[in-house]
This record gives sequence, structure tokens and C-alpha cells, in this order.
Amino acid sequence: MKIVNYTLISLLAVSLASCKKEGKINESGKDSLTAKKDSVVIPEVHKEYYGIYTGEFAGMEKVVDETDGSEYDVDNYKRISLKINRITKDSVYGQSIVNGNQRPFRGVFNETSASFILDEPGNDKTDGRFEVKLKGDSLTGKWNAFDKTSVKAPSKTLKLTKKEFVYNPNFMLNKDSDLVDWSNPKEFTEKYTDEETGKTESYKTSKNRIASEAIFKLNASKQKLTEKDLKNLRKLDLEIIKNSVFARHGYSFKKETYRNFFEQTDWYIPVSSNVDNDLSPMEKENVALLNRFTKYAEDKYDSFGR
Repeated sequence: MKIVNYTLISLLAVSLASCKKEGKINESGKDSLTAKKDSVVIPEVHKEYYGIYTGEFAGMEKVVDETDGSEYDVDNYKRISLKINRITKDSVYGQSIVNGNQRPFRGVFNETSASFILDEPGNDKTDGRFEVKLKGDSLTGKWNAFDKTSVKAPSKTLKLTKKEFVYNPNFMLNKDSDLVDWSNPKEFTEKYTDEETGKTESYKTSKNRIASEAIFKLNASKQKLTEKDLKNLRKLDLEIIKNSVFARHGYSFKKETYRNFFEQTDWYIPVSSNVDNDLSPMEKENVALLNRFTKYAEDKYDSFGR
């Protein structure tokens, strides 16, 4: 009799467990159907406008004269890229890339005027609003900083052209490129002896780093570099040869020195603030070797008058 009771109890327990399990499956299935019913795919529009628009980002910057405290305006020019990733009826999504700073933006597109209003998030002091108009493959307009006291040039104009970014290991600096690093002058103390009096006086002069023509010959994206290739090069040579690798992959440079060199070309398009994963194994090896030599290399400085 006990055996029969135990058997009945066991069957009842299995039956209840089965019901609970089925109940969960049904509820799960119900939730899945509800989710599918509630999810709405927002259609994309104007996909022909997707892509990278790159070009001039210019404004005026106030500078204070250290000698008398007077203020004057100087040009503030940079290259910027606006990347439009997605357009729907109500929203536009993309990114701005400038000075090694990559910021998301969101905005709206007005079909009637063919214009965009694009806002960066606002949680960075360099964020602002783009108001640009589309004409063919060009975007023109203005940018205004949200916080006008936190940036050197709070209002800028944009003249951008749509370009397709393509990695090409053959890209090199133009042979007529400027070899001088104008952004990092260094002060030197020189001595001058007056021929008539024989008196020697000291004076300070500003000099700039200058690269050699090696930057037009060595390509760290195509050839395996050796110590022999690098041992007699200047520090600036090594820096430019290394950063040519990153420029070919569309890296957006923070340092003005490198921007000035690569913005002389028509192939350089800044598209990302991190391209480390895009480098080939050979490029990574060459970059490591160039870094080793850069630590101990010296620069050549020269003065270029006024």
C-alpha cells in the first residue's frame, strides 16, 4: 500500500512540474510575440547623403600680445570631417572628427532647404552646433560652440566636400611639401661679436625643426624597415615616417605638427581617433622600430628669418 501511495505522489509531482514548465514556455512565447509586435523598424531615407564630408574648418582666434597686453585676431584653421551614418524622417546620426577628437552628433534634415542642424552632446567643452547646407557633394555652413568661453574660436565656417576614404599603402607626402615644423619653435642663445669693438654679446633667436628628404623615400606601410634605414635619420624624420602609417589609415591627429604635414596632401582624410587595430602586422613592427629609434634621435634646427 505504501508503494502505491509513493507512486501516486511521484506521478502528481511530475505532473505539477510539467505544468509549471509549460506555463513558463507559454509565457515566454507570449512575451516574444508581444516584443515582435511592439518593435518598429524606422525606415532610413536619403541614403545617398551618407558618407564622409571633409575640408576647411576656419575661424578667428583672439591672441593677447605678451609685451603690451593688447588683443588681436589670428586665423584658426583646421581640417574637419563630418560623417553622416544614418538619416530617418525625424533624425540624423553621425560623428565629427577634428584634432583627434571624435564626437557623436544628432540632428535633423530639412528636405525643403536641403540643410542639416546637427548637435554634439554638450558634455565636452568643445561641443557645439553645426548648421550646414547641402549642395551636390558639398556641405557649407557654420559651427557655434555651446560654451563660447571655453574654446579659442567659438564660431567657425565649414567648406566640406564629400570624399570616400580609401586606405592606400602607396600614399606619400608630396615631394614639394614643406619640411619645416612651424608649430614648435625653440629658443636658442647665440653670440655676436662686433668687428669694430671686438665686444661679444648674447642674443636669443627662434629656430624650427626641419625634416630631411628621407620622409619622401621611406614607406613604413610597404617595406620592412631595418636599423640601417633609420640609424642616421633626424627625430622629425622618424616621427613623420611613423605617422604617415596612421595618416594612411585616416587617423585624426591631436598634434598640430603632424596635421600640418599631412594636410598638405589631397589624400589625407581624418576619419577616426583610433586606428591601432587597422594596422597590418608589418606596419606594427615598423612602428615599434621607429619608436625605439625616436627615443635617442636628435633634431636639426634652423632659422628661417621673417
